[in-house]
Amino acid sequence: MSEKIELEAIVPGEHTGKRLDQVVALLFSDFSRSRLQAWIKEGAITVDGKQVKPREKLYGGENIVIQATIEAMEGHEGEDIPLDIVYEDDDILVVNKPAGLVVHPAAGHRSGTLMNALLHHYPDIAVVPRAGIVHRLDMDTTGLMVVAKTIQAQTELVSQLQERTMGREYEAVVQGVMTGGGCVEEPMGRHARNRQKMAVVTMGKEAVTHYRVLHKFRAHTHVRLKLETGRTHQIRVHMAHINYPLVGDQLYGGRFRMPKGASEETQEMLRGFKRQALHAKKLELWHPVTGELMSWEVDLPSDFKALLDVLNTDSQQSDQFDQSTF
Repeated sequence: MSEKIELEAIVPGEHTGKRLDQVVALLFSDFSRSRLQAWIKEGAITVDGKQVKPREKLYGGENIVIQATIEAMEGHEGEDIPLDIVYEDDDILVVNKPAGLVVHPAAGHRSGTLMNALLHHYPDIAVVPRAGIVHRLDMDTTGLMVVAKTIQAQTELVSQLQERTMGREYEAVVQGVMTGGGCVEEPMGRHARNRQKMAVVTMGKEAVTHYRVLHKFRAHTHVRLKLETGRTHQIRVHMAHINYPLVGDQLYGGRFRMPKGASEETQEMLRGFKRQALHAKKLELWHPVTGELMSWEVDLPSDFKALLDVLNTDSQQSDQFDQSTF
């Protein structure tokens, strides 16, 4: 499967003196700069019928023509995996991802991913980069993700992520009792010794996570988090960095700690919660075509709710015990 692109435009006088790569980015903003750059170098973009270099200056009035072919992704098969669709139109798709679903095929997960599901349910999405996936959730993180159904929507959504105009809010349960909310602003990069992990590193990329307390339990805290940036494992790394790792986080949780005096039910729940207690609860973005501000919010998954119920009961029982001692 492939999609043929045939577009044409006359360079307006206001762009006189600008380079070809700058002009095409302005005139054909539905496509990413990197894609347009590649097309110039391939000769798929011509100026007055001639192939020119990306840095060639234009003077206005030139005829720019794009004749390109976008090839569908190869090596990934569609699979009939059910999707929990929260919203859909001609341009975007918002899904509620369950725990255990890998977003993108990788070593050890060549099939059974969200991408495989998208390729099955929406075959035309094969010509969109990464099958329309513009941001990811870890395998065991649940919640909202937006998927672009067209190249134009994908370009615009990626731009929103880069410009930090897309709002993403999460809920989590962390170990320890927080005194209040705050902000973690620590750069992140690959862990120096364990390449499977990310870490706070001095020369890393900027990473900013805001958090506020929703409820305090006896030995845990239910928090709401908002991302400014979207680094891999950002929330998990930042919470562990300030010594409030996520419940169930097998990679960043550190040594398992059982609260003193925990009931059998609490012990069973905490030992049995084998995924990070993290849920992408709210998503807000500007629609890539209509420009409308849109927002979605989904309930916590059942295992997350059960964890909160058990921790709440544990706290109440502890309070009753404390009162009975006076």
